[in-house]
Amino acid sequence: MKLTKHFLGLLAFLFLGIGSTKAQDSTSILFIGNSYTYFNNMPSIVADIAASFGNHVDYASQTPGGMTFAGHAGNSNTYSAMNSTDWDYVVLQAQSQEPSFPYGQVNNQTLPFAMQLADSAQAISTCSQAMFFMTWGRENGDPQWDSINTFDKMNARLRLAYLRFADSSNASVAPVGVAWKYVRDNHPEINLYTGDGSHPSYAGSYLAACTFYASVFHSSPVGTSFNGNLSANEALLLQQAASLSVLDSMETWSLQHHDSLASVDFSCQIDPMNMSVSFNEDIDYIDSILWDFGDGSTSQEPNPSHTYMEPGTYLVHLIGYSACSGDTVLQNILIENPVSGIQSLSEELNYSIRKTTNTEIILETETSVSLTNLRILDAMGRKLRVNIMNATTNSIRFKVNQKGPVLMYFETNGNPEVIRFFN
Repeated sequence: MKLTKHFLGLLAFLFLGIGSTKAQDSTSILFIGNSYTYFNNMPSIVADIAASFGNHVDYASQTPGGMTFAGHAGNSNTYSAMNSTDWDYVVLQAQSQEPSFPYGQVNNQTLPFAMQLADSAQAISTCSQAMFFMTWGRENGDPQWDSINTFDKMNARLRLAYLRFADSSNASVAPVGVAWKYVRDNHPEINLYTGDGSHPSYAGSYLAACTFYASVFHSSPVGTSFNGNLSANEALLLQQAASLSVLDSMETWSLQHHDSLASVDFSCQIDPMNMSVSFNEDIDYIDSILWDFGDGSTSQEPNPSHTYMEPGTYLVHLIGYSACSGDTVLQNILIENPVSGIQSLSEELNYSIRKTTNTEIILETETSVSLTNLRILDAMGRKLRVNIMNATTNSIRFKVNQKGPVLMYFETNGNPEVIRFFN
């Protein structure tokens, strides 16, 4: 069972001194792109929609006109903007046509720079995410190639390209182009373009902003009180289009909320004879960890081993802490009494071993044998003190103060024997 706990960031502050996280209703976004982003000051519309729901967006933009990914990748101002603060999201928007160009051209001239920018965004801080701005096809497509000479053709090429950018760089996508197609197909009366058939009208920028709100906050923009200069009905239709496009396909767009990135999981191998467990962690976006082995013992080591002193079922916690809040995973570990699995070096020796109510141990054999040279060692191979209470030709009663897994060495008629059991 895996439980994500958003209060773990506070626990990290209290117990490990890592520091508190940002509130869940606050985020920071850097928009890197060009005129498709700065038209109508789209980032400010995102902030206004968020504010109407009681949320807060800190934002900045680096959007020179006509800038390509290659242009941004070679622009020192772009990296200065990235490094100006620990952004939760860095939104990356290509020049409007370049992702729709022939596949080989995109692979050589666009994809490498998309990946470079995404890598730089993710390197800002533990929690910084790269999010690609999936733009839209031009009103009548791009006439220079048959493969993109209609809106639908160009929009489909852009969709595939931006998904490929995200998949190649462990990033997410804000599917503005998908919302754009929904509106064109279902509400053609809403004009999303300016007169050039390319740049967004205010309605187009509002649609993009609603899509970003849903992508960042994982919440529907439907019902926002901020309509800008749109009628209430027109704004509602655009809100609904953005909500449907984003929230019905969260996995497709690889969207992760900025304060829930931290992820922990683990597997383990149990050594039943020694009652020890080897743990192997599987973590993402984690700065430090805490193991709670369920018996009062803890560890901050990666991939630790732990020996239990008593059989039973233990609830093991692995807690991960980071600036992205935190995560914990719980798993029950069953430690069985290894007495039921006693091993002997002799296949001919039939014996039983049991404990009495006063914690004495009785070893009995079915036939009369000579039990001599009895020694008891702990799991580390150290000799333990043994109090022999009684010994006969087919049984021996003794007591060992050491708890946990032990090894019993003795001889029967001159033959060495080894028995592993739990005391």
